Amino acid sequence: KVVEKAVATHRLNRTESHPHEVEPAKGRFGLIGTSAAMQRVFGIVDKVAGTPSTVLITGESGTGKELIAKALHEHSPRADEPFIKVNCAAIPATLIESELFGYEKGAFTGAVTNKPGRFELADGGTLFLDEIGEVSTETQVKLLRAIQESEFERVGGITTRRVDVRLVTATNRDLQAEVAAGAFREDLYYRLNVVPIKLPPLRERADDVPLLVEHMLDKYNARLERDVQRVDDAAMQVLLRYAWPGNIRELENVIERTLLFCDGQTVTAEDLPAELCAQAEGGGSMAVPIPPVGVTGLKDAVKLTTQRLEREMIERALEETGGNVTRAARKLEISRKSLQTKMKELGLRDE
Repeated sequence: KVVEKAVATHRLNRTESHPHEVEPAKGRFGLIGTSAAMQRVFGIVDKVAGTPSTVLITGESGTGKELIAKALHEHSPRADEPFIKVNCAAIPATLIESELFGYEKGAFTGAVTNKPGRFELADGGTLFLDEIGEVSTETQVKLLRAIQESEFERVGGITTRRVDVRLVTATNRDLQAEVAAGAFREDLYYRLNVVPIKLPPLRERADDVPLLVEHMLDKYNARLERDVQRVDDAAMQVLLRYAWPGNIRELENVIERTLLFCDGQTVTAEDLPAELCAQAEGGGSMAVPIPPVGVTGLKDAVKLTTQRLEREMIERALEETGGNVTRAARKLEISRKSLQTKMKELGLRDE
């Protein structure tokens, strides 16, 4: 029903307006989405953007967490001040403290001059810490103090520095589970989670897929100097039925790839990646056998199916990374320790 409704809406929009007129579909914050799930997100942003409260944005990879962080900043009294982003996963654990808090000359080998950290650079504005779940427990202690007291010292320094920063963080991890496992400080979690915003995966907002596709057609027509005007109904059915494990980021990659190989002005199902069509036709991105009803109870069936899916995903990640557990954990978006524990439970060898 949801797919049929989305296709019908797509067909109606195509006949009533120019195919590239997508601005009306955008919410108050310049973000695309008319689905109920996104309207709830916009409602939270509307209420808290103008406050100094700390926000924790959660959601799967590719759901648009950074866009929400920017919307919070751009619609706040701090809009004219700096918006500083830090990808905590991209910075080695040995350097994250000096990146956040800065360092003094001579603090360590290579520190030939004083350098302000991201907290200082964001003074008066917004500091966005993406992938906050990657921060070590040692750095979490210092981060907690910086949030609670709005003060810190640079690495190698003794001068206490005060800043006025609105903190927004994001993660694709389950921080509550990380807290329970002892991998994330409980006190820091509650400091970060003053205002939680959970972004829905694309598979839960099918109504928005046609709008996103129209927007991406416009974007990549300009970038690639193409003139693709529309997506036909059969192709849209495929896009709507696919599970999108990579969410909006994956959709955008597919649209760019499709435009590169589309010869006409209309995208057909034949223009879409073959694996996309096959998976959409199968009803999802992975086919995990479900135990027959009557052979086992519902709870046991769910547990068994989950274990099969976990095994398949872990084996695939290990295969793609040549057996490197650290890289496989990164692909699966869990900690190395969690992956090793899961591998032990499933009887998979840690080589």
